[in-house]
Amino acid sequence: MPPTVLLAEDDRAIRHALERALALEGYRVTAVADGVEALAQAHRNPPDVLVLDVMMPGIDGLQVCRVLRAEGDRTPILMLTALVETADRIAGLDAGADDYVVKPFDVEEVFARLRALLRRTGAETAPPVPPAPPEPPRQSPERYVEAAGLRMDPQARRVWRGARELELTRTEFELLELLVRNAGIVLDHSTIYDRIWGYDFGPGSKNLAVYVGYLRRKLDQPGAPQLIHTVRGVGYVLRED
Repeated sequence: MPPTVLLAEDDRAIRHALERALALEGYRVTAVADGVEALAQAHRNPPDVLVLDVMMPGIDGLQVCRVLRAEGDRTPILMLTALVETADRIAGLDAGADDYVVKPFDVEEVFARLRALLRRTGAETAPPVPPAPPEPPRQSPERYVEAAGLRMDPQARRVWRGARELELTRTEFELLELLVRNAGIVLDHSTIYDRIWGYDFGPGSKNLAVYVGYLRRKLDQPGAPQLIHTVRGVGYVLRED
């Protein structure tokens, strides 16, 4: 049986996006909007792992954590927090949490931390990673997406700039694929956030800028033009100038 996750997050957009991502990853997910319901679900159907938002109305994630630990419940707990100060992280760990992820987060980091918690505690093993798709035959060019000197194989999740193959994370690949498929079109921040992460982190988020920086470093090569351009106040565009 796949591992069960109890997710408590009061932000509806984040809750729905994370619930969908976890389900696609192979977890069985129960998602609730507050700490009261989280405790009720934990007592009714104990999960393999809990994912708790720290800041929730009424009973927050820290209180849920303290109650479960006081009851002797040792189920691993991953905290989601927008609080980045060391004292805030210590408070979560002191309450009995096993690990935390700071918002805005990459779902790949959430998956990795959940796998680590499940291994560490001897719970159900995490969902198996599906085997990589076989390399497509060279005689099937329709499976490739090309723009600005880049060639992508979405099915095999491979990408080349010229003859050089790039090593990209899942999020980096999806972001680059979105830009390549819309080469020459300026994509605004909200559109990119919605297509890649499933929700908009808001105007103060640096998450997108960070991943664009990662991509630029991997795409850059001596003597070649920059491919990803910033359109100030709007978003990003892929073009070969």
